[in-house]
Amino acid sequence: MEQTVLHTQDLRIGYASKKAENVIAFDINVSLRKGKLIALVGANGIGKSTLLRTITGIQKPLSGTVLLNNRSIHEQTAAQVATALSVVLTEKLPPSNLTVFELVALGRQPYTNWIGKLTEEDHSKIQQAIGLAQITSLVHKKHYEISDGQLQKVLIARALAQDTPLIILDEPTTHLDLLHKVSLFRLLKKLTQETQKCILFSTHDIDLALQLSDEIVVMTADKTVQDIPSKLIADGVFDQLFKDEHIVFDVEKGKFVFKNL
Repeated sequence: MEQTVLHTQDLRIGYASKKAENVIAFDINVSLRKGKLIALVGANGIGKSTLLRTITGIQKPLSGTVLLNNRSIHEQTAAQVATALSVVLTEKLPPSNLTVFELVALGRQPYTNWIGKLTEEDHSKIQQAIGLAQITSLVHKKHYEISDGQLQKVLIARALAQDTPLIILDEPTTHLDLLHKVSLFRLLKKLTQETQKCILFSTHDIDLALQLSDEIVVMTADKTVQDIPSKLIADGVFDQLFKDEHIVFDVEKGKFVFKNL
């Protein structure tokens, strides 16, 4: 039986003010299990980032529950959450002179003592993460001296050093060319297989996600569904993704095509 790290129950997400609620998505029931590479896809503005912020505890749901290791994420301390899930966001790093090694080492913060001294185990986890992410040649460089594609791998290494069963990434392939996108997707796939971690990532690269993901969470205006790619295709889920008659999903090719342009 595959171990579930995080799951949601009847989640309703959005933003609340004193006057009203702005509901972005509702009836969200997703399950994130160890050893699975899971893509989160949907049209722009559909609520992917809001969902990621909600399930990582950054933002509270309007209703429903996020269960991390079978406990509400909002009943757990920041330290408890930090040892169960790690997050890789798309924000630019603040100015600093950190080397790649030092940046990866930040992943050990949930475990270090109050002065941040690294133990032998910390060093072992950091070196393991650097090896898994294939960035050994970069460790002595300053983080601003490397490319966007290399930086994504460094941030993934930092998440690996954090040693959590769940890693969540928000648009990790943004600004990457096709070669680096494929390289990054292959790395994520390799990591789930070798470490049995669960990796959830949001993406606009649906064609690549279909080829490499174990499961996909699809957000549309009407519903959010999770399944294996072949089942989602058979059920016609991707036909509802874009409200545009010129963009259709070709079942035989397994990808989106343009029509009557």
